[in-house]
Amino acid sequence: MIKFEYPEGATPIDPDETAGLRLTHITTRGELDRWEQDNIVAALAWLDKVKPTDILNEQFVKQLHRRMFGNVWKWAGHFRQSDKNLGGPWHQVPANLRNLCDDARLWIELREELPDQIAVRFHHRLVSIHPFPNGNGRHARLMADLLLENILHCSRFTWGSADLSQAGNARQRYIAALHAADAHNYDPLLAFVRT
Repeated sequence: MIKFEYPEGATPIDPDETAGLRLTHITTRGELDRWEQDNIVAALAWLDKVKPTDILNEQFVKQLHRRMFGNVWKWAGHFRQSDKNLGGPWHQVPANLRNLCDDARLWIELREELPDQIAVRFHHRLVSIHPFPNGNGRHARLMADLLLENILHCSRFTWGSADLSQAGNARQRYIAALHAADAHNYDPLLAFVRT
């Protein structure tokens, strides 16, 4: 069995999920990160071609995750089937995601908040739902960027100008900002996403 080391705040992959690894030659977290990043680059190229605007639905959320991780994980694009260190019970993921998408459409329609506020709230809730076994942070950041760029017609976030999948100061600030948002204080996350 492969045992990966995780940066602070990362959700470990359970043994059943590890069995879903398509690339059996991977033995380290570094190798996994490289293959996942190659897959994400392909997903970004697809997004540049299709420029989707109908993204606030379960089908697109799953499709994007599959595009980002499907060459690496068999379960990519499928909701998690186990409870994690965050997110509610796994069986509530579909309903929680539907509620989030409905709420986001309402936030956009009402125009009571600035685009950055809408995207930050959306991102935070999506991370909190934690729909997939792995890749939730990267997926939620890309979903927020798509919401900004393709629907709200604003520039994407800079996300601290760092690779947040790796341990370091930027990741620590990001995790702290997410924790502040858990307590309904979005100011640290709003500041972080544009640094």
